[in-house]
Amino acid sequence: MAEQSLKDIGPVVLVGAGKMGLAMARGWIAGGLPPDRLVLVDPFAGEPAQAFAQETGARLLKSADGVLTHVLVLAVKPQNMIPVLQQVLPVVGKHTLVISIAAGISLHTLAAGLDTERVVRAMPNTPAQLGKGITGAVGLSVSEADQEVANLLLRAAGDVAWFEAETMIDAVTAVSGSGPAYVFYMVEALAVAAMRQGFEPAQAMHFARQTIIGAAALLEADDAPASQLRENVTSPKGTTAAALAVLMAADGLEPLMERAVRAARHRSEELGRG
Repeated sequence: MAEQSLKDIGPVVLVGAGKMGLAMARGWIAGGLPPDRLVLVDPFAGEPAQAFAQETGARLLKSADGVLTHVLVLAVKPQNMIPVLQQVLPVVGKHTLVISIAAGISLHTLAAGLDTERVVRAMPNTPAQLGKGITGAVGLSVSEADQEVANLLLRAAGDVAWFEAETMIDAVTAVSGSGPAYVFYMVEALAVAAMRQGFEPAQAMHFARQTIIGAAALLEADDAPASQLRENVTSPKGTTAAALAVLMAADGLEPLMERAVRAARHRSEELGRG
């Protein structure tokens, strides 16, 4: 089978033109998806979605009624998924591959709501807006060709990893889906600590932000384990070692992060049951 590209697929109907949906759509267009094969559906589309449609030539509709749908991507809030499934059911057929990026919504719920088993459940994260995201994915009754199409669309947002067990998507949600917020809060906390050491507020935030940006750039540029990069910064009995003794204590960052991730996974599971 010849290798496909984004130029070969579609029509792609994206339901939900919010930040994540538009981030993915931008990646698809940049990756070669013809604009006339992309339809955005959002009855409450704001100015960013309208500007995107005007700029690219993609269609922006309030409803998917009557739209030919080879690939249906659901990028709506999990609380809104059930009514959305009812609304798009008429445009889903045997020819339709469904991809959902809604947290907590199970493959079973998607398949039952759309009367199809060609379903992929995926969880990207917000760095998808820069093509720097990572997405976990699991399929129900998808063929190799379906998985290839899903890969083409999901890789526009960054790396993609597939799992056999659907339960792992709740773990992905807790680790990488919510993970950027953990890093942003670390910037906030570091800035507060800097202010308590005498920095002015703007100065504190500048130093905190740039420290995290620089550390992330090092992670991207160097394939060494994070532990090795940490050790490279740490001189024996030095200032970094003194700080790490606090962060790596029995009640330090590792058990705190484990509790945070566990809470996020529990909430993802609750959303699925709800």
